Amino acid sequence: MYAFHTDKPWYFEMQCRNAREYVIPFVEPCMAIGPGCHVLEVGCAEGGVLKAFVERGCTGVGVELEDGRLVLASQFMEKEMASGAIRLINRDIQHPSFLKEFRQHFDLIVLKDVIEHIPNQENLLPLLGSFLKPGGKIFFGFPPWCMPFGGHQQVCVSILSRIPYVHLLPMGLYRSLLRLFGEKVEPFLEIKETGLSTHRFERIVRQTGLRICAQTHYLINPIYRFKFKLRPRIQYAWIRAIPYLRDFVTTCVYYLVEVAPEKS
Repeated sequence: MYAFHTDKPWYFEMQCRNAREYVIPFVEPCMAIGPGCHVLEVGCAEGGVLKAFVERGCTGVGVELEDGRLVLASQFMEKEMASGAIRLINRDIQHPSFLKEFRQHFDLIVLKDVIEHIPNQENLLPLLGSFLKPGGKIFFGFPPWCMPFGGHQQVCVSILSRIPYVHLLPMGLYRSLLRLFGEKVEPFLEIKETGLSTHRFERIVRQTGLRICAQTHYLINPIYRFKFKLRPRIQYAWIRAIPYLRDFVTTCVYYLVEVAPEKS
């Protein structure tokens, strides 16, 4: 496992810088990011992404299911919480109480490296739309399933952490390989079941009454600048134009979506 996955202060700072230098500049041409903007981050972990938005004057709500990560988030953003700029919630956004409290509440919802972990994405996307104010938008950033490390095997503790495309093996063979190398099997099999291709994501967006406002496909993920000192690079246009091939060599995609206007 790479050290940045266990060094939580550095991981927090890395996520904050990536949001500050890449996520916000991607979103900002389509909407104002600043005072008066209410932002929800789903799966906020230690809160690095949300911190970058609050630095711009936004008010943030972070939702996370893992208690331990929220404890760290509250430590890293103690001042922001004390001032009321950030609220952290340990709850499933699909619980009815969340919708009751936050219906049409947010200008922007952020899911950074989260959507590929959530089952039943067809149900999730329209639910997210119900949390938006009129004209609000949703940011998705995720690695396409078929990219070299789309199975998140980089967090393995064995040599599997450095083997690209191993997650594309048939389920039974992949399960056996994970056991052979002493890995925790279930988390990786869950990713295999929920992993998301760009083609499927775009189909879900169309089918759930949303539309894509902006998109960028990356040959080299922006966060690799902080993880591996690699310069981010946008995917070649000719590769991006081939729906299935592109996922094998695209390490990250950014999408901004909104509720499509009703047809008159």
